[in-house]
Amino acid sequence: MDTAEQVYDVVVVGGGGAGLAAAIEARSAGAEVVLIEKNALLGGSTAWSVGSITASGTPHQARAGIVDDAMSHWRDMAAFNGDLDPRDNPELRRVLAEAMPETIRWLVDHGICFFGPMPEPPHTKPRMHNVLPNARAYIVHLERAARRLGVVVQPQTRVVRLVQDGGRVVAVDCDGPAGPRRIGARRGVVLATGDFTNDPELKRRFMGEREARIEGVNETATGDGQKLGLAVGGRILNGDLALGPEIRFVAPRQKTLTARLPPWRLLAHFMVWSMGHLPAALLRPFVMSFVTTTLAPSPSLFAEGAILINRRGERFADESAAPAYALADQPERAGWILLDARIAGLFSAWPHFVSTAPGVAYAYVDDYRRNRPDIFTTAPTLDALSGRLGMPPGALARTVAAHNASCGTRPPLADGPFVALGPVRAVFIHNEGGLAVDGEHRVLGPDDRPIPGLWAAGATGQGGLLLKGHGHHLAWAFASGRRAGQIAAQAAADTKH
Repeated sequence: MDTAEQVYDVVVVGGGGAGLAAAIEARSAGAEVVLIEKNALLGGSTAWSVGSITASGTPHQARAGIVDDAMSHWRDMAAFNGDLDPRDNPELRRVLAEAMPETIRWLVDHGICFFGPMPEPPHTKPRMHNVLPNARAYIVHLERAARRLGVVVQPQTRVVRLVQDGGRVVAVDCDGPAGPRRIGARRGVVLATGDFTNDPELKRRFMGEREARIEGVNETATGDGQKLGLAVGGRILNGDLALGPEIRFVAPRQKTLTARLPPWRLLAHFMVWSMGHLPAALLRPFVMSFVTTTLAPSPSLFAEGAILINRRGERFADESAAPAYALADQPERAGWILLDARIAGLFSAWPHFVSTAPGVAYAYVDDYRRNRPDIFTTAPTLDALSGRLGMPPGALARTVAAHNASCGTRPPLADGPFVALGPVRAVFIHNEGGLAVDGEHRVLGPDDRPIPGLWAAGATGQGGLLLKGHGHHLAWAFASGRRAGQIAAQAAADTKH
């Protein structure tokens, strides 16, 4: 394929939050834009996220009487870094903080509704804004805006190579339903394909062999953009840093009420009003349908005596020493959290919660009993529980006896009824390893020179920026995506392609 079958001004690779933001802004600037997505539907990691965005100087803060600014946000972000602070990119951190006040307004203008802001120390001001009714709202509203503007959306198409001419990226080679083809880019290409939490190759290279065996929450987060950038001379920064591995409850077989809610603007505004006016007792069933989905169980469960068991009823790890690594090697890569009556009673009220969505709510044992019967199993005796879980007869009784004989300072497991929460699995939530970029989101090649015609946004173009705390990964997705799309659309066109 020597010539492009189709030619656009800007080619955006990836249909999540960053890619949609880039496509919308490039098209709004007058460029002809195609957005290429390997999956059948747009969404990426943005669609399954909690949906929080952290920002300063927002209308929500103003209505709450909170005086805040981008420089305070920039300084507070560094407080999350700890010993990793020397590895942060303060220039990109400033780009993010300064872009977010207007980015929140841009999202609201596109029909997206937020509740908040909520506090999250060490932020010195409440900055966390939670999307309503769910994170799919970002994709529904932004995809609608992109198509309305005339962005060409090509799903089920995977970019396999960046094409260069004289060192400049001028096209992409793709595989799609109609076979291989080449799409030209007069002004350039924006990579926005997310992270590589589900790619064993990149995890093995940057993180290690044991990390390579652990899956990502988003099974399609396979580092496509990073690999494309590496192939033309780019490099990955902070590839060894990630959130996880964490133990997470498996997803419900059917969508929860919260996940099924349509992202109508009127409904979202009613939800915002409800959060501020309706009694907590009325709101709790709705909130629990979200908080009891795939969140992480609290480590305090294990500190209070709970143990992890596998399909054979065996305890397989020290629960206080990164048990997620061992969980990935168990049969079916699955485990269960075993509680006795004392622990189940303890985790039925504050301050002992099973899981939490920061700034939203806390979930207790009874919430899982009501909302997640698929992962809640109880029985009066260990032998009865073994039977209900399909484990070998007597396995749990032997495991608990051995554990109690050597549990040290941890409380032993005692009387029933017993509860097993699970299956749980080990997953990576996101990682920090993105291509090196400059302050204009241009991908940097050898000697830190920008690769002409190539930009990267979101996790693909994280550039060494550390995004600790809640709400910063989505913030960077939208802020960097918008800026990359705007800058790419203004680049000088390569009239040969």
